[in-house]
Amino acid sequence: MPPRRPGKAYYMISAVAQRYNIHPQTLRMYEREGLLKPSRTDGNTRLYSDDDLERLETILSLTRDLGVNLAGVEIILNMREKIEQMQREVNEFMEYVKHELARGLGDWEQRLTTAMVKSSPTLLARAEPDDKPVQPS
Repeated sequence: MPPRRPGKAYYMISAVAQRYNIHPQTLRMYEREGLLKPSRTDGNTRLYSDDDLERLETILSLTRDLGVNLAGVEIILNMREKIEQMQREVNEFMEYVKHELARGLGDWEQRLTTAMVKSSPTLLARAEPDDKPVQPS
């Protein structure tokens, strides 16, 4: 179960059920199916965070508004999590590339002028995969 964080709002199952006009057993079923993972108190009382409520709203929208069954909801939520993870990884990679480009432009020019075989960036950029290697002059 996710750890509780101090300063965050948490809601008991009865308050969540009333707020969303659903039976507490429905929330328990969503937990059994792995769709929701509320944290627990030491006395084993379910506590729903704002993130849990946002996820519940998505579940209810998929089931009520779009008629998606629980198996479909699980697939959609898993795909959504994977897409979000991939987006974070792409963003991290883009930041890395930007950083390396900013840092490396000067290094690249220096490497070209101090290389054992001198070359210009234009020759390197123009080479096609099926071209024969350019012979140094």
